[in-house]
Amino acid sequence: MHFAAQTHVDNSFGNSFEFTKNNIYGTHVLLEACKVTGQVKRFIHVSTDEVYGETDEDALVGNHEASQLLPTNPYSATKAGAEMLVMAYGRSYGLPVITTRGNNVYGPNQFPEKLIPKFILLAMRGKVLPIHGDGSNVRSYLYCEDVAEAFEVILHKGEVGHVYNIGTKKERRVNDVARDVCKLFGVDPEASIKFVENRPFNDQRYFLDDEKLKKLGWSERTTWEEGLKKTMEWYTQNPEWWGDVSGALLPHPRMLMMPGGRHFDGSEESSLAAASASDKPNQSRMVVPSPRPQKPSLKFLIYGKTGWIGGLLGKLCEKQGIAYEYGKGRLEDRSSLLQDVASVKPTHVFNSAGVTGRPNVDWCESHKTETIRANVAGTLTLADVCREHGLLMMNFATGCIFEYDDKHPEGSGVGFKEEDTPNFTGSFYSKTKAMVEELLKEFDNVCTLRVRMPISSDLNNPRNFITKISRYNKVVNIPNSMTVLDELLPISIEMAKRNLKGIWNFTNPGVVSHNEILEMYRDYINPEFKWANFTLEEQAKVIVAPRSNNEMDASKLKKEFPELLSIKESLIKYAFEPNKKT
Repeated sequence: MHFAAQTHVDNSFGNSFEFTKNNIYGTHVLLEACKVTGQVKRFIHVSTDEVYGETDEDALVGNHEASQLLPTNPYSATKAGAEMLVMAYGRSYGLPVITTRGNNVYGPNQFPEKLIPKFILLAMRGKVLPIHGDGSNVRSYLYCEDVAEAFEVILHKGEVGHVYNIGTKKERRVNDVARDVCKLFGVDPEASIKFVENRPFNDQRYFLDDEKLKKLGWSERTTWEEGLKKTMEWYTQNPEWWGDVSGALLPHPRMLMMPGGRHFDGSEESSLAAASASDKPNQSRMVVPSPRPQKPSLKFLIYGKTGWIGGLLGKLCEKQGIAYEYGKGRLEDRSSLLQDVASVKPTHVFNSAGVTGRPNVDWCESHKTETIRANVAGTLTLADVCREHGLLMMNFATGCIFEYDDKHPEGSGVGFKEEDTPNFTGSFYSKTKAMVEELLKEFDNVCTLRVRMPISSDLNNPRNFITKISRYNKVVNIPNSMTVLDELLPISIEMAKRNLKGIWNFTNPGVVSHNEILEMYRDYINPEFKWANFTLEEQAKVIVAPRSNNEMDASKLKKEFPELLSIKESLIKYAFEPNKKT
């Protein structure tokens, strides 16, 4: 639960870089630490209502969790920035994040830079209560115990990836807060309240819609009168709790960031202490780094919008915050591809378009011209357009261009390598893919990714290999290399970032048989599931074109990405565990 932050708006106007360092950089460090350990089950990020910016004074409905963030001061801007990092780590790395945005909190132990303890301590000392501007600003206050209960509810009942407002609809003007404090101490508000110069910008009102949190079962229980009385009693019983805080009690305190904590210069008018701070050897000093040349931001042009891989790539780009557009041109139409490149101005091109067959590769046997047009002519045209514009093309190819042979016998563990010559000619689809792969070797701007028997966590997708074989009456039982898209598609994006080229066996290391997959399906998904096997000869009677069966050597990919899981480990982590029903 990440409560740590610099939170006082007044201080942020004079020490804004410290707020950036603590609130943004500090949050980033914590997120990275949680990502690296991989042990955090919930990351609760505590933000503020101020990220929404100012609420109209006559608004009847408060800001809800989907409202636009419009911070107006350095403090709230850094909190909004921290929220963006939290959201990004949730989306990019799957960190289980929840964000809260709360109204003002008050109660015992609060540092007296905040309004209520500041007023109480000043009243205790018989001093005037300074109010910025005319005191008409509206704020909402929640007693600390109620807020603690809200966090307990969110911790146990909140939904990962969501934002929750912690608020109250009971608002008070700053004038009214000062008068209530004066009333508790029995002093005349007219004599005890002093209006001082306003902040550079002082939001008039923050107003939250807290219905989402209430639906989880939370509600505030402490009345304003009760909470303020309990707070006042604590400070009167613990007057020296914070030591010398005279600098914090000034109308416009100047906070100096020094090692070991916060220090105030103790002077309202003079800036001498702040000016001389740079001469002190133990003083933290702000260092502005020299600007470094920025890498151009990524933008992907993706072909294959209606395809399975193309659709998943778009979702991954959204998750990672990468700009992308789908190509509108047809691959075999060079002029339309040139138009796409000119309008999109991509940094990389991904090609997942092509013909695999409808519903399978048997279709290609009776539609050879269409298959050549898409798989050969179209792919080569796109590669040449990319070469002409200095663009790397990430080309999703197939590993169904090999079959077990004497040098690579089934079960031997000897897989086909990237440099091996294709030896499977059983289907026209595979012929076109082997043909275009050979020709693409002549292009130095292409990264060819050999996908095999693709699998994903979406078991409702009919293209998913698990889904396919679970619906067959009979299956052959042969070990094969396969590609778990949930793990490997993000790697394809990383390969683009690294500008990797050439041919890559784009499969998880090792092999898995049809029966092993169906056994996992039975154990994780459906304990009643049953299936039958048949031989290759029996299979040949119900299909038009033979199917490729092989093991591919993924050592090149594993060396580049050591974290890559074996096929069986990946199947369990990405496909079966998320869909587990038994």
